[in-house]
Amino acid sequence: MSFRKHPTEIHGRFWLQRNQRNFLGRGRIELLETIVELGTIAKAAKAMKMSYKAAWDAIDAMNNLSPQLLVMRTVGGKGGGGTIITEYGQQLILWFKQL
Repeated sequence: MSFRKHPTEIHGRFWLQRNQRNFLGRGRIELLETIVELGTIAKAAKAMKMSYKAAWDAIDAMNNLSPQLLVMRTVGGKGGGGTIITEYGQQLILWFKQL
């Protein structure tokens, strides 16, 4: 069998820990990306078929473990509140994908 005819691929999963707690992994990065796309935690949770509480707990854990906020909530207004992924959070998404 030739490697040229059948390219070898690497597959795997990894996550990052801080203070011996899970900080970032594929699922949490996907949650952050979905928040960027949809603008709220509630919409992101629904799109990912997870409860709002599970999504909020993941975000709260990331924010508490991170040296800078990753996610910020915005309050009411004409269109209601929303959620913003901070510049630092967006940098972490890119960094994680590069890894």
